[in-house]
Amino acid sequence: MNKEAIQQKIDNLNKPKGSLGRLEELAMQICLVQQTLEPALSHPCHILLGADHGIEREGVSVSPREVTWQQMINFTRGGGGVNMFCRQHGFHLRVVDVGVDHDLSAVSGIIDRKIARGTRNFRYEAAMTEAQYAQAFDIGRQLVDDCAAEGCNVLCIGEMGIGNTSPSSVWMHLLGGVPLEECIGAGAGLDASGMRHKYEVLRESVDRFLESNHNSLIAQVIRYFGGFEMVTAIAAMLHAASRRMLVLVDGFIMTACALAAVRLQPQSQDCMIFTHCGDENGHRRMLEVLHARPLLNLGLRLGEGTGALCAYPIVDSAVRMMREMNNFDNAKITKYF
Repeated sequence: MNKEAIQQKIDNLNKPKGSLGRLEELAMQICLVQQTLEPALSHPCHILLGADHGIEREGVSVSPREVTWQQMINFTRGGGGVNMFCRQHGFHLRVVDVGVDHDLSAVSGIIDRKIARGTRNFRYEAAMTEAQYAQAFDIGRQLVDDCAAEGCNVLCIGEMGIGNTSPSSVWMHLLGGVPLEECIGAGAGLDASGMRHKYEVLRESVDRFLESNHNSLIAQVIRYFGGFEMVTAIAAMLHAASRRMLVLVDGFIMTACALAAVRLQPQSQDCMIFTHCGDENGHRRMLEVLHARPLLNLGLRLGEGTGALCAYPIVDSAVRMMREMNNFDNAKITKYF
């Protein structure tokens, strides 16, 4: 299926040429991913990954660590923002513990894939070992395979992990080439003093890393600073792309994961739909690095994949346009362009 055939169908739908704007661009992307003129969205799944971060011990987040496990339990009870949007848009929600610093093994509704109880503190050492990095990749691939086995072809990924804006900022700096001070935001609500402290901690961490990794590879950057939920998300994005599934990319943290995934495998971006520009400082800049145009700008910064879920009806509209709109010939309307 080539672009010309898809464009011909889009242009022959009974509407002025180009009049459905971004929906037409989305339709083109989806048709290319699915290699069909009759795209479809089936069994949408949302994977919510939870983990804790060693760097949180440095006071880089206003929220305490225990919020991670408390929210994970809340998700199983249906009380989170992510639960509401999944119910609204018909997504099958999987809540997965890949590294929460709390025993959640007995909690019904949480899939136990714990790698460790949080990463190590990257201010002083790599966040995870090579074996843990590989394990996170295996988990991400398996989660996607589980969704695909149910018939899923559109995937949303969210995260829960206090402190995860810090590794996201570092990835944006090292993988995106953006000055570190432009990559740091308030996270869950740091004040100006807190943001200065966060910058100093991350600057020291990056300098320490670069001193011992002069020719650092992309995978080294990801492993040294990443969280278990973030590396699992990268693996899920890459594997979903390899299976020609659509990947709805959420806010600052998931866009950082998308950036890392694209740096590892540039072609994976073909399957990514960047759903919104969040309120976290630097998100817009990171989208610019990826040459990505987000669908929404609602000032969101909750995470959990909520922004991506909000944008799903727009994606659905693009698919319905291709499947349900009539063309000029069948509608017996004079083509006026």
